[in-house]
Amino acid sequence: MTPLRRRMTEDMTLRNRAPRTIRAYTGDVADFARYFHAPPDRLGPEHVRSYLLHLLQERQASWDVYRQARLALRFFYTVTLGREWVVARVACPKAPKKLPVVLSTDEMARFLDALKNPKHRALLMTAYACGLRLSEVARLRVEDIDSARMVIHVRQGKGQKDRDVMLSPRLLAVLRDYWKLRRPGPFLFPGRTPDRPVSVRTVQMVCQHALAASGLGKHVHMHTLRHSFATHLLESGTDLRTIQVLLGHRSFSSTARYLHITTAALKSTRSPFDGLEPAPGGETQP
Repeated sequence: MTPLRRRMTEDMTLRNRAPRTIRAYTGDVADFARYFHAPPDRLGPEHVRSYLLHLLQERQASWDVYRQARLALRFFYTVTLGREWVVARVACPKAPKKLPVVLSTDEMARFLDALKNPKHRALLMTAYACGLRLSEVARLRVEDIDSARMVIHVRQGKGQKDRDVMLSPRLLAVLRDYWKLRRPGPFLFPGRTPDRPVSVRTVQMVCQHALAASGLGKHVHMHTLRHSFATHLLESGTDLRTIQVLLGHRSFSSTARYLHITTAALKSTRSPFDGLEPAPGGETQP
């Protein structure tokens, strides 16, 4: 590890950044340096601008990839090097506004029923029933299931914050059957060794297997379960503040976007087209 990489890692650790974020950001800065075959502390604003254009125009990177690279470079220059002027001079494009994919309740039931492996079924059911992020469901411990209070304790979610989410009675029955069969511990969903949680990659593969087995035509990933959880709660009348707490959102605007994808209000709103008299095409031509 180079001194610069070590310093950036230490800077992020001091700011309580998640290990996954540290790996991603230091990797982005390393890619930036490799692109120019030079140490990143010797590169300036024009190099940053050229590299970000390279990501968009040549690599055709997604908005998420571009945004992460820009955030990584901003942290490196402003915190590790103390150069406020470098990334500030590079314009940040407006993020595209895309609605997330959401499964209907029937589609969700079909998706979850497609898996026959008890561990995999319990894992995906837990992710949906509690609205958990991929990393959160993977790291759950057996002791986090509090059946006395009917809550699940989520440790160190995004932003390094703990929170409690509701424990569905139906999910509790599923988890009890799974526990009796597999006797997991200390992690609820262990990996290849009992003392390690299931890997993120394995969870993603389980999700894709469920999608293929269900025959659904939508683009579904693990976060789709979380989007569907929030949307279904909203459509059933749950208030946004409660959903915000359950999801662990720091910003209310992150939760408010689900107002754009709920169909309950759309179904109850009458189109002005229905009020046209006579209805277009309703009269036969002579």
